[in-house]
Amino acid sequence: MLHIDNLKVFHGPIEAVHGISFSVKEGQCVALLGPNGAGKTSTISAITGVAKSTGTITLKSDDLTTLPVESRIRKGIALSPEGRRVFANLSVEENLRLGGAHQKEGLADCIAEWFDTFPILGERRDQAAGTLSGGEQQMLAIARALMAEPHILLLDEPSLGLAPKIVTQIFKMIGALKDKGMTILLVEQNATQALRLSDYAYLLNNGRIVAEGTAETLGSNDTLMAELTGLT
Repeated sequence: MLHIDNLKVFHGPIEAVHGISFSVKEGQCVALLGPNGAGKTSTISAITGVAKSTGTITLKSDDLTTLPVESRIRKGIALSPEGRRVFANLSVEENLRLGGAHQKEGLADCIAEWFDTFPILGERRDQAAGTLSGGEQQMLAIARALMAEPHILLLDEPSLGLAPKIVTQIFKMIGALKDKGMTILLVEQNATQALRLSDYAYLLNNGRIVAEGTAETLGSNDTLMAELTGLT
């Protein structure tokens, strides 16, 4: 589904990611783990076209490397960003309509589908997004991304700033999306939760992949897990 080859990401003159390569197969959930500053969000930004990068980014049979952000969305990439970034002054439904703005027909049916998937959002459809709880805003951010009907969903730190009970709910929801066949690239510091959900994982540090393997393999490595759970 998604293949990244020799990706380098730049913020001005600074090279934040140093030639990493990885793949996400259709129907998989693949995790990018690591501490703050490891290069996880920079990698996501390059995939979406926001950050300057070199290397090759391929989605299915399409080379996205030189395409602008809008074209990458049309090709099938959707992002639920770090910090949620909902449109606080707009209603829940208006946020979803913006997420599906490219659709020429079937918008109402798509909104109804995600209200069925996330009933709490349906209950709050006319409520300003900024008045939702953190967990509800995260649900809205994910639903808004899914309104684009993507081939792959990029999730950037979905547990950030949420209470442990809410984190469990969010990961249960992500698991349900995976069970429906959604392909997911998950950027996350909560290694324990991420590995429970993922088929494969890559550990980033200082802009390089320093370990990779199945979730079972990495999760059974006590030394590595001790490092991961202690990362900030």
